[in-house]
Amino acid sequence: MQLLVNGEARTVEVDDPRTPLIYVLRDVLELRGTKISCGRGECGACAILLDGVEARACIVTAADAAGRRITTIEGLLERDTTRRLRDAVAVEQATQCGYCLPGIVVGATALLARDPDPSADTVAAALAPHLCRCGTYGRVVRAVRRAAVAGTKA
Repeated sequence: MQLLVNGEARTVEVDDPRTPLIYVLRDVLELRGTKISCGRGECGACAILLDGVEARACIVTAADAAGRRITTIEGLLERDTTRRLRDAVAVEQATQCGYCLPGIVVGATALLARDPDPSADTVAAALAPHLCRCGTYGRVVRAVRRAAVAGTKA
């Protein structure tokens, strides 16, 4: 099966095309930044971009992803938006354990691509599907707003 992951064409062997994409990314391609948590698409830990739109890798099958642009957290690391988010998360102390953070960064990246200067309410609504067991939601919203403001000044 052919997958386009982080801008690179990859051929992968998948026994069952219904295999969730998360297992192909983590186990076959060894891209472990995308996390496994609920397995039902409810927590956001496995968020990826699929053709530029946020999706849950635990409920997207490998077959459904074939021929589409898949972007994982690893594929975002060199982007200016991701650098601004990383810096803002540090300043706002918006993470504790960090398990949810890759998915949140993917979601925030998708949001900032649609709306470069979202309000705090818009950020909160966009990231509401992402569960953070540490409860740093307010700090995360401030971090995304900080990254957005930094982007508008760039």
